[in-house]
Amino acid sequence: MQLTTTNRGFAPTTLTEAMTFSDMLANSSMVPRAYQGKPQDILVCVQWGMEMGLAPMQALQNIAVINGKPSVYGDALMALVQASPVCEDIEEFFEHEGTTNPVAVCVAKRKGRKPVTARFSVEDAKRAGLWAKQGPWTAYPKRMMQMRARGFALRDAFPDVLKGMITAEEAQDYQEETKPRQVAKPANPLDMIAPAPMIEKTSNPAVIESVFAHDQEADTVNELVAQAKADSGESDFVLKALSEASAFADKMVERFEVLNITEVAEQAPTGELFAVLLPGKDKPHSMHGTLEEWQDAYEAVAEKTAMATKVPARERMTKLRELRELNEPTIGKVEMLARIRHTAAYSKRLGALGAAQ
Repeated sequence: MQLTTTNRGFAPTTLTEAMTFSDMLANSSMVPRAYQGKPQDILVCVQWGMEMGLAPMQALQNIAVINGKPSVYGDALMALVQASPVCEDIEEFFEHEGTTNPVAVCVAKRKGRKPVTARFSVEDAKRAGLWAKQGPWTAYPKRMMQMRARGFALRDAFPDVLKGMITAEEAQDYQEETKPRQVAKPANPLDMIAPAPMIEKTSNPAVIESVFAHDQEADTVNELVAQAKADSGESDFVLKALSEASAFADKMVERFEVLNITEVAEQAPTGELFAVLLPGKDKPHSMHGTLEEWQDAYEAVAEKTAMATKVPARERMTKLRELRELNEPTIGKVEMLARIRHTAAYSKRLGALGAAQ
């Protein structure tokens, strides 16, 4: 490797030289620990230094990435500005020393421009949550105030010289940038195409009634089947009814899973009996003292009707529809969550029977 030698030491002139140079420095214990074993970081740091006017070794000693931000230590910042031909003078001092609110002042004078003055007081440090902060702000508070005023003044007066760099002392006071949370890759790649919508939980009866009322346009699969039959004719009405039933059932199950519902339905009067009615029968199939017992019995009858394999699927669908219509008044008395569950189960059964034809 050939390196150009200048009065400021070795300076790589090609990318190949810079990469080789970075590899050599990464294996040295003479560079800051943050750069040891990291030739890529060294290469970037040297490039930063070259753009700002720092020799490679100066860049490694004075450029640091703190809390995710490239920065220059305050003394190097001052050296860069003073070495610039556009710098006329820099003046630093404290005002109101001996009081409870001393102020660090930095006046940066650029040739042909008005002086830029920056101040940083104890009150400023308190507002920023820096005063009495563990570390340099506790050990060297005046030095830290000086560095903060210096950084503000020099960056405002010489932005072209500093290339947007901030002081390392300022970067240390910033919160560390949080890394983006890694999202586990789903087992099924199709899950990434359409993530499930987030639905806010609620126990507000008014909201629940509003949601359920919105779904009343397609309250039962019976209405969907009838509409499909009218639209597409006898030949394909079962296929369309199956599709509509499955979609409606999924929607009802989704509502069922996400709503955190407290008691919504009105309590039944004490002593009232609830009858499970069967199509074509004058007498009730069974009588129950609570809505919970009635629901269990109703679902058992509906499941038995759907599983009667000796009866044609079309006929079982009709019986399920008649069973629901006959018991609709009692279904309307159960709490909202249970009503949704019954509707979902009804729709699933119709969908399964439609597929069996």
